[in-house]
Amino acid sequence: MKRILGKDLEVGAIGLGIMGMDHGYGEPADRNEMKRLIARSIELGGNLFDTAPVYGEQNEKLLGEALRGRRDRAVIATKFGITGQQIINGKLENILDSSPRSIKRQVEISLKNLQTDYIDLYYQHRIDPNVEPEAVAQVMKELVKEGNIRHWGVSNAPINYILKAHAVLPVTAMENQYSMLFRAPEKELFAFCERNNIGFVAYSPLANGFLSGKFNGTRGESDLRNIMGRFRPKVMAKNQAVIEYLKELAKAKNATPAQIVLAWHLAQRAFIVPIPGTTKMSRLEENLGAMKLNLSAEELANINAKLDEMDLDETHF
Repeated sequence: MKRILGKDLEVGAIGLGIMGMDHGYGEPADRNEMKRLIARSIELGGNLFDTAPVYGEQNEKLLGEALRGRRDRAVIATKFGITGQQIINGKLENILDSSPRSIKRQVEISLKNLQTDYIDLYYQHRIDPNVEPEAVAQVMKELVKEGNIRHWGVSNAPINYILKAHAVLPVTAMENQYSMLFRAPEKELFAFCERNNIGFVAYSPLANGFLSGKFNGTRGESDLRNIMGRFRPKVMAKNQAVIEYLKELAKAKNATPAQIVLAWHLAQRAFIVPIPGTTKMSRLEENLGAMKLNLSAEELANINAKLDEMDLDETHF
């Protein structure tokens, strides 16, 4: 199953976020196992891979190594704009830099790490309040002309920002959080994407593993879920209702809760591509198997109506 982002970027309908192989969920995963997992994803039609420098230099390098001999079968998405992180008043804050000079330095480093001559989809990870969107888009235009990137996108950017950038060089995709536990994009962003022919790449579609129905509540010290609001005990208890509902649906459809969730994503709009992350081969195969699961219009309407009825806590993180 294929999808088109923007005007002409063809990708598998479900991608793979590789952040968790190095960042956010504990110790880095075994390199050889991750390379096999990435290769298997391509075999199963999941050819969009999402990484970023802030996930650690080794994350981009891992992807580059895994795609040796397979580069022409893969769509690489990486990012610019976050050049580091620091603790300010006890809180981890991103260091933002989207100045033209910095972007050109960042893309050179990413190309080297990824062992490639071009990046398929280059996202501005977070907007830089000190740089106008038109200036950023102009740099993207230059990078496209030079052959360093083929498409560009934005992540968690305001609509007015995207419109200004889009006028200089069309934005191919926006990457934002979207799941059954965070449906805010439905209010305005989807209609905006449709009007402007922009794809929507959904990160955390399984709500950081919660919606898989397999999360047992245990986390290591370096697991990002320790500081996420949606994993506070009260929030998890409140949202348990959706897990029980998904289990019922999955049983009726001879599927898994994760597959129901991902098939629901695909049924929302034709331009949505979810990018669940995993370090387990069985989960990868399960997730990509959702491309074969069809939800009828009636089933989709029933699911959305049920979600609307539930008193869920849509905690972003």
